[in-house]
Amino acid sequence: MTSDAHYMAEALELARAAGRRGEVPVGAVLVRDGVVVGRGANGPIGHCDPTHHAEVAALRDAAARLANYRLPGTVMYVTIEPCTMCVGALIHARVAELVFGAREPRAGAVVSRLNLLDLPHFNHRVRWREGVLAEDCGALLREFFRARR
Repeated sequence: MTSDAHYMAEALELARAAGRRGEVPVGAVLVRDGVVVGRGANGPIGHCDPTHHAEVAALRDAAARLANYRLPGTVMYVTIEPCTMCVGALIHARVAELVFGAREPRAGAVVSRLNLLDLPHFNHRVRWREGVLAEDCGALLREFFRARR
C-alpha cells in the first residue's frame, strides 16, 4: 500500500466512525514527515458546531499537539473534496498539500464547483491532488445517504 493509500485508509476509518454516529461520513488526517499529527471526523451535530468538519477538526488537533496555529510542511488527506470553509482553513494554516479521495459535486471548492486553491491572490498556495481511494471514499458517502432516504 502506498503512503497516500495508507493515510487515506486511516481517513476512511475516521469517516466510517463519523457515519456510525450519524454524522456525514468524512474523515481527515494531517501528516508531517510521515507522522500523523492530526486526526478529524465530521461532527457538527454531536458538537453543536457548524464548523466541526473533518478538515477543521484535524487542523485543530494538529495545532494543539504542535502548539502552533501554522502547520507548514503538512499534507492533509481527506476522503471528500473540501468545502469553501475548509479550503480557507487549509490556506490559513499554511498546509503544504491537500490530497482528497472523491469529488464533492454539490459543494466542492477545489475543482467541482470552485477552484479556490488555483486562485493567485492568496498569500499561501496549497498544492492539491485527487483520486486516492476515490471509489471507496465516494461509495461510503453514497451508502450513507442511500440509507437515510
